[in-house]
Amino acid sequence: MSSENKNRTELSELGEFGLIKHLTKNIKIKHKNTIKGVGDDAAVIKVNGKLMLVTTDLLIEGVHFDMIYTPLKHLGYKAAVINFSDIVAMNGFPKQITFSISVSNRYSLEALEELYEGLMLACKKYKVDLVGGDTTTSLGGLYITATAIGEVDKDDVVYRDTAKKGDIICVTGDLGAAYMGLMVLEREKQVFKANPDMQPELKGYDYILERQLKPEARIDILKILKGVNVKPTAMIDLSDGLASDIMHICTGSALGCNIYEDKLPVNQDTLKAAMEFNISSVTASMNGGEDYELLFTISRDDYEKVKDIMGISIIGHMTDESEGINLITKTGSHIPIKAQGWDALRK
Repeated sequence: MSSENKNRTELSELGEFGLIKHLTKNIKIKHKNTIKGVGDDAAVIKVNGKLMLVTTDLLIEGVHFDMIYTPLKHLGYKAAVINFSDIVAMNGFPKQITFSISVSNRYSLEALEELYEGLMLACKKYKVDLVGGDTTTSLGGLYITATAIGEVDKDDVVYRDTAKKGDIICVTGDLGAAYMGLMVLEREKQVFKANPDMQPELKGYDYILERQLKPEARIDILKILKGVNVKPTAMIDLSDGLASDIMHICTGSALGCNIYEDKLPVNQDTLKAAMEFNISSVTASMNGGEDYELLFTISRDDYEKVKDIMGISIIGHMTDESEGINLITKTGSHIPIKAQGWDALRK
C-alpha cells in the first residue's frame, strides 16, 4: 500500500483557500523586486520605479460556467473582466492580458470566434492589449486561463491585509444580484432538461442575469476616490462573497469587524428574485459571490469625503481582533460571520 493511501488528506478538508495556504506556506521570495507574492488579488513586482500587477484565473467548463446557459461571447468578456477586477482591487489599472484555451473538438471555429469576440470587446472597453496566450486540445470541454497585467504607482498600491482598527468598511454597487441571476439560470436549466421544447422564462430578470453573465470591473470607483483624495487602507474584489472576502481582510489585518445588516446594498430586482426563491437577501448578499464589486476600508478621517458618493455604501467598521467578525442584525444581535461563499474544493 502506498504512503499516499496511508496518509491521504482529502482536498475538501482544506477547501480552496486552505489548500493555497498549505501549498504556498514555504515559498521564499528570491528577488528584491518581488514586492508581493501569493496572498492578495494580484502579485506586485517593481519595474523601473512603477509597480506591475499580475493576476491569473482558471475557468473550467462544468465548474465555473455551464454552456447550457452561458453565451460564448459573454464568457469571453467575463473571463477578461474578472481578471481586470483583481488589478482594480490593488488600486491599479489593467494594461495587458494573455488568454489561453484548451478546447475539445465539440467546439467549432465559429464558437471560438464568439468567445474571442467577447474577449476583444472587454479589451476595447477597458483599453487593455491582448498580448499572447496558448491554444491546445482537451479531451473534453473548454478550459480558459487568463492572466492580466496592470500598473500602479508605488504610493497608490493597496493590499488586503493593511486595514486599521476603527477603519470604516465600504462596498461599491449592490450585492447578491449575480447569485440570484445564477439561481434563475439554474432553474431554467432544470426546466429545459425536463422538457427541451420549453422556452426559458427570463423576462424581467435582465439586471440579475447581466450581473451573472457580464460583470464589470469597478475602475470608475478608483477614479472617483482619487478625485476626492481618498486612498483605501485595504481593498479586495467581491468574487467569493462578502462573508469570505471580509474575512480575508480581517484575517490578513489581524482585526475583527462589525457589518450591519440594514446597511447592505441590495437592488430591488435582487430582492424580488430572493423572495421568489425563498432565499434571504442577506444570504445572497453575504455568501452569493461573483458580484465583482469592491470591498474596501478607509480611515475615519475620510468619512465626510465618501459618505455622499453615489455607488458607495458604508456597511460597518473594523474592530479589535478579540471582538470577532460579526454581522449585526436589524434587531442588534451579533452573528459570527462564516465563509460560506464560493469554494471550488469544498464538497
